[in-house]
Amino acid sequence: MDSLDARDLLGLEGMAAAEIQAILDRARSLKTSCRGDELNGRVVANIFFENSTRTRCSFEVAAVQLGAHPLNLSATGSSAAKGESLVDTANNIEAMGVDALVVRTGASGGAALVAKASGIPVINAGDGRHEHPTQALLDLFVLQERLGSLEGRRVAIVGDILNSRVARSNLHGLLAMGASVVLVGPPTLLDSSFESIHPTGGNATVEVSHDLDGVLEGVDAVMMLRIQRERASGGAISSDYRRLYGLTAQRARRMRPEQLILHPGPVNRGVEMDASVLDDLDKNAVLEQVTAGVLVRKAVLMRAIPV
Repeated sequence: MDSLDARDLLGLEGMAAAEIQAILDRARSLKTSCRGDELNGRVVANIFFENSTRTRCSFEVAAVQLGAHPLNLSATGSSAAKGESLVDTANNIEAMGVDALVVRTGASGGAALVAKASGIPVINAGDGRHEHPTQALLDLFVLQERLGSLEGRRVAIVGDILNSRVARSNLHGLLAMGASVVLVGPPTLLDSSFESIHPTGGNATVEVSHDLDGVLEGVDAVMMLRIQRERASGGAISSDYRRLYGLTAQRARRMRPEQLILHPGPVNRGVEMDASVLDDLDKNAVLEQVTAGVLVRKAVLMRAIPV
């Protein structure tokens, strides 16, 4: 194959607000209208060549709850350990008769390479530092549930921006939905190049800041990010990271009750968020994000495999 399928989901960059909203609306409808046979008999292959708990398990649960059969493959225990490439692995799985491929890989652009070689829909479950579109979609879902329309809202994304595919997908998604984004992090993990990203229309803006305290009280939501130690960010983290960029109990007390706290997980307790903030489920939406992940991934699977 030399062209991408319209049912692929490789990233949110360039995706129209209407298309994003259609996925969110379908996810919302599945809260009450999931029959359990929407994808009856279909097979969804989850090819996860990077570690995952929330994304992998929620795709599995989503497939099962739609009546599909998940086929789960990791690098350990597969022919990838013998040197087989991601694309060759995906082509062989496709040849077995599966209906869609969900791909997680450490290679930026890896999901797109699979999609170009594939004749079936491909969903990007995270590719290197590039994008993680379903994470951003579930974050948008939760933000809409709590805040309503995102038009004119202001959201801070805080932490390891440089290495975060979650930050990139959320940036594109939030801008598409009309929200302004403030990227906050240490200079070693955030540079001014992100300010060149802007929406094609509307009044949404992108700001770069290295001062969390100066931003905190002026946003509607704060999205904390995990330190990406597996992507060599550890050397860029100073010993005072928590003091400067962590959501400490003291900072959380400064926030208004309606301000929302999110984190894609897993959380490094006492680094990105204090334990008391993470455990305050009235203030943060971390577990709501996990619940929303199943709904959103159901919607994405139904988009990929129409019946």
